[in-house]
Amino acid sequence: MTEVDPSLIALETLDRTSPELWPEPIPGVSVFAHLHSSFQNKSQQPWNRPLDREDISLLNYYGTLSQKELIAEIKKLYDIAYNLGAEEAREMTRGKYLHILQKKKNI
Repeated sequence: MTEVDPSLIALETLDRTSPELWPEPIPGVSVFAHLHSSFQNKSQQPWNRPLDREDISLLNYYGTLSQKELIAEIKKLYDIAYNLGAEEAREMTRGKYLHILQKKKNI
């Protein structure tokens, strides 16, 4: 086994257990989501709509990239998604400690 450089070891742990942080479902959300989705026309789904100029331009841009450039672009998008997830985990933890979504108790 090779020895790992101590400066490369990350001591931070990312808490991605949002369902465990918020075990109590928000009342009415699933009903609202079901009602909302039943009113939507299936042709309004993003994957069913025709491509617009921006979509075609983006496809053309990706089509002109070399394999290495495309891999770099995918890695950049992956990093953005990872950072967004890490930020969400921090905010969920913050919300847990601030008791933002707790039900108010009747006094």
